[in-house]
Amino acid sequence: MKYTVIIHKDFQEGGYWGECPELPGCYSQGESIDELMLNMREAAELYLDEPEAVNILPVEEIRELAL
Repeated sequence: MKYTVIIHKDFQEGGYWGECPELPGCYSQGESIDELMLNMREAAELYLDEPEAVNILPVEEIRELAL
């Protein structure tokens, strides 16, 4: 199975962090994109194997922004 990883540059701390929109609460970080992707694989496997171990942050609401 393939999942999307959204990669963000961490300008304050350095490195990168990523999130997987198909798996809410699945995120990780790394000093490089390669390290991030390895960490994301581990996080996604944990998420799928032990969903009760995942700390999912509640969503307050979703809004649309019109420009």
